[in-house]
Amino acid sequence: MRILGIDPGLNTTGYGVIDAQGQRLGYQASGAIRIPKGTLPERLKTLFDGVSEVARQAGAEVAVVEIVFVNVNPQSTLLLGQARGAAIAALVAQGLPVVEYTALQLKKSIVGYGRASKSQIQEMVMRLLALPGQPGPDAADALGLAICHAHAQRGLAALHRASPTAGLSTADVASGKLSAAQLRGMRVRGGRLIG
Repeated sequence: MRILGIDPGLNTTGYGVIDAQGQRLGYQASGAIRIPKGTLPERLKTLFDGVSEVARQAGAEVAVVEIVFVNVNPQSTLLLGQARGAAIAALVAQGLPVVEYTALQLKKSIVGYGRASKSQIQEMVMRLLALPGQPGPDAADALGLAICHAHAQRGLAALHRASPTAGLSTADVASGKLSAAQLRGMRVRGGRLIG
């Protein structure tokens, strides 16, 4: 499965593309979309166009975006939410399903600690993908989101094999077609679904 991770921002939006096959993760591409200064609508259009182009070139089956929580500054939260909305709209316009994870889920899945620093995420992404050097912070977050989804997919696939949902495909399990009753007794540890 090819996964596109997007770390949205109004100044810089990170992206990362990985291939996940079982437990193996393969790096494909990463980088950042730099958004020049200008009016908010101009910046959102640049973001939309940039994410659309990355999605077209990535050939991904799914896109992953970070869920934004309220920051200390409500204005910053609102602006980030608009950037996130433009990125999600671009991904959906390209026909990609979009999955969302919190920063806590990302950090726990990659580093194993919910308060991990950016440098810790960069280091672990470099190790998990066997990169020759650390990716930039925005690209590392985007790659981390893609890795987080790959880990979650493995957990959901294991759940699928062990559950009474044998009629559902792995894609159905990942898309949320499991009911609360089917997920009862399951919990998340370290960003992974366990029984």
